[in-house]
Amino acid sequence: MSETHSADDLIRLFNQTFSLSENTRLVCCEPEPIYRPADNDTPYHRIVFAHGFFASALHEIAHWCVAGKARRQLEDFGYWYQPDGRTNEQQALFEKVEVRPQAFEWIFSQAAGFRFHFSADNLEGDAGPSDAFKDHVWQTVQRMLTDGLPARAHQWAQVLATTYSQGRFPVTTDFDRPLHPDNNQAW
Repeated sequence: MSETHSADDLIRLFNQTFSLSENTRLVCCEPEPIYRPADNDTPYHRIVFAHGFFASALHEIAHWCVAGKARRQLEDFGYWYQPDGRTNEQQALFEKVEVRPQAFEWIFSQAAGFRFHFSADNLEGDAGPSDAFKDHVWQTVQRMLTDGLPARAHQWAQVLATTYSQGRFPVTTDFDRPLHPDNNQAW
């Protein structure tokens, strides 16, 4: 991470943007990321990211942008989570639900001028992010930017672009299609 990509800046920017309008705050730091809806002890929703990592914050915000209003009332948006060490079948299910969040994360990373990495979130398992998964994420990015981002995602990408990219909003040609490992050609 460069000195220009501070998790503290993301917290400030996110909270300035969404604290009042969405009653949601970005919060650091716990060993594992989690989303916690407002409750009797805390009157606002919390997107908690891990270890103060810039990329972790962008990823958790991406999940928040995917979640609809009902899911934002549930801890961790009501998602199932299979811990590290997933089988190939479990990894395939994981990748299926991770396409949209990672597409948002890639757009946010591009808006912030920050390097994006596909994540399998499966360090102990045999399966990494598959080539098909990477291509699905790329296709989703292309479709989202062509069709238009949902309001919260667009607003957040614009804040990032204004802060880190002199206002230049990401466009489809900013995203290189992942290469097929057998021939180093785009799918």
